[in-house]
Amino acid sequence: TILRVTAAGRVQRLLLLMFICGWIGSAHGGKPDAENPADNLERGKNAAGDGKASALDGASSVRRSGGWKLAEEAACREDVSRICPKHSWNNNLAVLECLQDRKDETEIAADCNHLLWNYKLNLTTDPKFESVAVEVCKTTISGLKECAGVDRGKGYLVSCLVEHRTNISEYQCSQYITKMTSIVFSDYRLICGFMDQCKDDINKLHCGSVNTGEKDIHSQGEVIACLEKGLVSEAEEQPGQYTIKEDCKKAIMRVAELSSDDFHLDRHLYFACREDRERFCENTPAGEGKVYKCLFNHKFEESMSDKCKDALSTRQKLIAQDYKVSYSLAKACKPDLRKYRCNMDTSMPRAREAKLSYLLLCLEAAVHRGQTVSGECQGEMLDYRRMLMEDYSLSPEIVLHSAVMNDSDYGFHNCVSHQLQTLIQETDPGADYRIDRALNEACESVIQTACKHIRNGDPMILSCLMEHLYTDKMVEDCEHRLLELQYFISRDWKLDPILYKKCQNDAARICHTHGWNETSEFMPPGAVFSCLYRHAYRTEMQGRRLSRDCKTEVQRILHQRALDVKLDPELQQRCMTDLGKWCSEKTEAGQELECLQDHLDDLVPLCREVVGNLTELESEDIQIEALLIRACEPVIQSYCHEVADNQIDTGDLMECLVANKHQKEMNEKCAVGVTHFQLIQMKDFRFSYKFKMACKEDVLKLCPNIKKKVDVVICLSTTVRNDTLQEGREQRVSMKCRKQLRVEELEMSEDIRLEPDLYESCGQDIKQHCQNVVFGNAQVIECLKEKKKQLTQQCHQKVFKLQENEMMDPELDFQLMRVCKQMIRRFCSESDAKNMLQCLKQNKNSELMDPKCKQMITKRQITQNTDYRLNPVLRKACKADIPKFCQGILNNAKDDNELEGQVISCLKLKYADQRLSPDCEGQISVILQESALDYRLDPQLQLQCTDEIPRLCAEEVAAQEQTGQVEECLKINLLKISHEGCKKEVLNILKESKADIFVDPVLHTACALDIKHQCAAIPPGRGRQMSCLMEALQDKRVRLQPECKKRLQDRIDMWSYAAKVAPAEGFSDLAGQVFTSPAKNYILSMLAMCVILLFLMGLFCGRITKRVTQELKDR
Repeated sequence: TILRVTAAGRVQRLLLLMFICGWIGSAHGGKPDAENPADNLERGKNAAGDGKASALDGASSVRRSGGWKLAEEAACREDVSRICPKHSWNNNLAVLECLQDRKDETEIAADCNHLLWNYKLNLTTDPKFESVAVEVCKTTISGLKECAGVDRGKGYLVSCLVEHRTNISEYQCSQYITKMTSIVFSDYRLICGFMDQCKDDINKLHCGSVNTGEKDIHSQGEVIACLEKGLVSEAEEQPGQYTIKEDCKKAIMRVAELSSDDFHLDRHLYFACREDRERFCENTPAGEGKVYKCLFNHKFEESMSDKCKDALSTRQKLIAQDYKVSYSLAKACKPDLRKYRCNMDTSMPRAREAKLSYLLLCLEAAVHRGQTVSGECQGEMLDYRRMLMEDYSLSPEIVLHSAVMNDSDYGFHNCVSHQLQTLIQETDPGADYRIDRALNEACESVIQTACKHIRNGDPMILSCLMEHLYTDKMVEDCEHRLLELQYFISRDWKLDPILYKKCQNDAARICHTHGWNETSEFMPPGAVFSCLYRHAYRTEMQGRRLSRDCKTEVQRILHQRALDVKLDPELQQRCMTDLGKWCSEKTEAGQELECLQDHLDDLVPLCREVVGNLTELESEDIQIEALLIRACEPVIQSYCHEVADNQIDTGDLMECLVANKHQKEMNEKCAVGVTHFQLIQMKDFRFSYKFKMACKEDVLKLCPNIKKKVDVVICLSTTVRNDTLQEGREQRVSMKCRKQLRVEELEMSEDIRLEPDLYESCGQDIKQHCQNVVFGNAQVIECLKEKKKQLTQQCHQKVFKLQENEMMDPELDFQLMRVCKQMIRRFCSESDAKNMLQCLKQNKNSELMDPKCKQMITKRQITQNTDYRLNPVLRKACKADIPKFCQGILNNAKDDNELEGQVISCLKLKYADQRLSPDCEGQISVILQESALDYRLDPQLQLQCTDEIPRLCAEEVAAQEQTGQVEECLKINLLKISHEGCKKEVLNILKESKADIFVDPVLHTACALDIKHQCAAIPPGRGRQMSCLMEALQDKRVRLQPECKKRLQDRIDMWSYAAKVAPAEGFSDLAGQVFTSPAKNYILSMLAMCVILLFLMGLFCGRITKRVTQELKDR
């Protein structure tokens, strides 16, 4: 410290010596005229013009023992006493600084102003001052080649030392040059060579006159500011801009660079921002660019003055063109720039290497590669990245394209988008979200609540925000800001630092990229990431795969970006036209992609391809559908958490969601999303990942050229069925495919929309008959079944075909399986899927049977009895009987139309005649027993007696007891039935009841005890037990129960009436009646006696005739 004080004293003494020498020289040159200061000032002007006059030219003759003092000059005495503190009056440089830095509203006399100018000019040009500089800075000058060889006497030496002041290590020299710096920078004409290089440009740009003394000191700083603005305008290619000469450009940038450490040296900015500095940066010390940075940080404050804001913007734009204009950035990053070879072309300060953007990209690349960049430099980079993000006007390319293009022009968006993309690359907000101040402010509340567990500034903050996009925690402003930033990050994989770190080796190995600085101008947006995600889901058999860490990151980003089509560059680029054509009204989150999927067949080929690929990818990893996963969170937590926790999703999660689609935890959003995905899968079998992987080879072999999933399922299921029916034939469809095929068939049965052919055929019928029925749970299909008689021919045929398939495979009957799920577990857990309905029918009347399930079983029985083809068990059992006895009905039948129970009625009559095969008889017996209990199971009776049943048996119908009371009512009221068709059906029932007592539930119930006692040893069937009861009725030794006796007597009367009303139509019918008659044994006995009698009579008559004949011969 003592040495520094001593050195400072030496400098002051040298300056004092210089003033004395100047005074002596002036005395030799002639005595000044104290009485005429104006003449002295004029001589000062001339001296300034010559550049060789003494520093004392123009001074008054007042001389003191302490030397010449600026404060004592008549021209400035009043101003000095008014403006400058008294303690500075004895120091000419302090007075000069005081008068230079006065406030705007404080004016000084014109004579004083000019005196100051002459004084400053002489300080820089007088050889005596140069000799002081040579004395004080001897070692420094010899070490600086640039300053050692300059011409002496022109002021160049002092200006040169000012330019290289950062390289001065001598304390004495540094102190001297620091004092001189504020003087030099107060006027552009005092800067070494500046006027020579920029004289023409100043005049062309009308920045001010170069004639001596015509501008005051304030406007001198404005001249440089004017030139700087001209340089910025040229960079932005503003209309009518003037091209500044290259030498002047270098001089302007050099001045800006030299004034980078102390804002006092940028005279225009200093005066424009002096009050703002006191307001915002009062405690910020000058030097090392600290005041600049402080003012930059407050640039957008409301209280910041416009003139200061404008001056700061100009300074920032110069920094954007040459990073060295920022003292702190150039100093902090100098070693790193040299280390990573980021500024090779040092001879061109405005070359590409000098631009701030190049420096940021180069050093960011080093950071992303894991190389070390000093913390001080990274801090500076962070500040300037934030600066670029806050003010787009600092990027001249954006300003240029925004000014040139029209907003309505599509090219405008492309150009500006490209320049904004470059800006995002330069600022790299993905590495630290705080760089984007607008995002930081908008998302502060979300970060504090949803992402508080993540360290402030961590790149994972952006990932966390994306995960909470469109959730309750997200706010609208943050959502918009986040999507704006993600739009650009999604177009350059390097802007996601975590992805780049984890995947740079994979990208180089698989996608042929080679580092951060690899030029990417010719690479389509998002191309590298597209390459990565195509390899992320490859199996080992499919070739090269990503590393585990990289795959995890790729999946993370896919899950986040699927929220908005704009975050998928390839999708947005290829589908721009289709988005406008089909999806212009779909503005909600996730709706645009759903819309494209819905119109997949209508899209242009390029768009269809990219949407198809994305949908195929979703089928493998449904978590890409982030909105769907959020909506389905309750179901996933309850039923699918094990599958969801598995990082390698292979379609299991979606399969689980479909399987649990109708659980109580399933909300409407989730159900709609799952159904939508199911519908999309119908468009292409590739969209169902598990089905694709299980059946790919089978499809290529057995169903080539078929694309739609529903057609593939039909093709494969038909093949499986045919192979099954042909006994002994080996299955052509692989086992794994058959299993998955089963899953797909079951899923398709749940919603009519998953059966496109059926849905299309019945579209009009659904609108007419099932308009208010909700899709899902097979409710629309059930509605169509119930309205089957009212359907159009086309729809009716499709529904009949569907029912035929369901009866052959009850597991495909979604409503039956859903309603009877618990009953199946209770009664049919060991039954084969094909026999499920049969098992349920057998347990239908159990006390433990659920009423809803019982009702559903009855519905299916009614359906089965309308057509033998809907009863596969009956069809198989009566395969030979049907064409034998009912061929006439088959000849008149139409394909895919019900026979309304005609074939079954035919078989019932043959059952009564006891002419059926044993298997067929057994099945018809079951049908007769079931329909005897519930008249609705007899379609012909229901059809023929539509009017009679409500008229005659309304009470029995209303009771819904299903104990045969309706049939009993019709039998009792047989004489009241007017409709011939109905009467015939009732007579048929009577006829059938004679064949088996089980067919007559009322009689069987009444006589159950008597059967047990009287006919226990007689097997049921073929009228045997009925005959036993009739014989017991006639046997006076047997006492039957009164109710049984009464019912039997009623049946005999009914049969007698039936015989009269409907006599036998032929011998076979007569024989049938005899064999089915309860008095069969009696009738047969009487017939046998008649035959024997006839035989005996024949024998007797034959002998008589023979004897007569013999007598005649003898004659």
